[in-house]
Amino acid sequence: MKVIVIGSGIAGLTAAAYLVREGHNVIIYEQFSELGGVTATIHQDGFSWDMGPLLLEGFAPHEKLGKILTELGLSEKIQLINDDRGQVLPDFQIWHPKEYEGPYWRREFFKKMFPFENEGLNQYYKFYDRMMSIMYIGNQLPFTKGLKAFILKLKLLLKFLRVKKYSNWSASQVMDFFFKEEKLKAVFLSILADLVVRPSQFFGLGIPSFNVETAFEKRIPIEFKGGKYPTYHFIRNGCEQLVKAFVDYITNNGGRIFPDSKIIKIIIKEGKAVAVQLEDETIEESDIIIASGGVLNTFYNLVGQDYLPKDFIENIENLSYMESVFFVNIGIDFDPSQYQRKPLCYYYGTYDIEGGIDNCLKGNYHEGKDGFLIYIPSMHSPEMAPKEKHAVTIYTIAPHELKNGNWSDKKEEFSERLLIETGQIKRKNLVKDY
Repeated sequence: MKVIVIGSGIAGLTAAAYLVREGHNVIIYEQFSELGGVTATIHQDGFSWDMGPLLLEGFAPHEKLGKILTELGLSEKIQLINDDRGQVLPDFQIWHPKEYEGPYWRREFFKKMFPFENEGLNQYYKFYDRMMSIMYIGNQLPFTKGLKAFILKLKLLLKFLRVKKYSNWSASQVMDFFFKEEKLKAVFLSILADLVVRPSQFFGLGIPSFNVETAFEKRIPIEFKGGKYPTYHFIRNGCEQLVKAFVDYITNNGGRIFPDSKIIKIIIKEGKAVAVQLEDETIEESDIIIASGGVLNTFYNLVGQDYLPKDFIENIENLSYMESVFFVNIGIDFDPSQYQRKPLCYYYGTYDIEGGIDNCLKGNYHEGKDGFLIYIPSMHSPEMAPKEKHAVTIYTIAPHELKNGNWSDKKEEFSERLLIETGQIKRKNLVKDY
């Protein structure tokens, strides 16, 4: 069949790769000059920065992305870097010890800092272990069939029954159940800022999945009693290497990719999508059309509400969307490891995660004061910066629409203010001995 894929993000590229593998005639149209969507890598003056993902989950052979790369024969095409991250809060910081202290080193670290939370920490990590086992089984289900799938589902049910009492709790309620100290709660809730979701509204069972210990200590063995932990990797020389691997696979198998080709309409006849119209008014017919872009643009702009059932429109109208992120890419001419010992670190300026997120959702941008992350890709991949220089990405959450003003007018001012906040790290010289 002839298949048109709209968008060259990793979802569109994955779909196209599987389709060309099965012998279909695939065409990808990408509206921008760069392929890859948020997995593209941008370049300027010898520096390179990723546009989106930084520390990626799921590339191990037992995980979904790892299985996809294996199935397509792409595993050897990209070089993965196994690494972890640091976490800095207003008056303490969390870096793994120089000598490996086991998979629960953070638990013991918190016990020393908050000795009155010992029992709560023991109970939380039992809950954590159970959720890790549930996650592992859930990730295997899409790749199993028959009796094996039935047994896995049964195991999943039995393990779920052990955490069922938390199933209707929010993240805030789960933390309140285990801990009393607000600073300790913030350690586990702070990552929800990435999603711009209030802890009082986030699914409580999801807390362990956003605080997987392997993200903070790369030396933790993947295998444990209940299965295998999620793993986290960076891609050497940027996410564009992943994009390139998919693009090469698609084109080598007969697929065609057209950048700078914007689709302005999906043509519907007798209730079926039969063609697309490009910006230059070219009409391209197709047996199947796959759109991997945003839901509003796809259905409202490209298809049109006249072709959509009322209940489908209602579902779209009731969708909750994430807020935005604001990031600044810079090049520096000094060694950043004297101020940040790992390439990736999360910095938080408040323990009030609920209040900070609530403020963002109301359209108020914190200008970096509530927190940000810093990633230095050239510490992993020296090729991403000129010799003796480094590429740096500073990244934080921000309201999609500002309560006062607009991004076009304020982005330069906000860039300067974010840089001022991150400059505090250099002045404080945060890196100490392990």
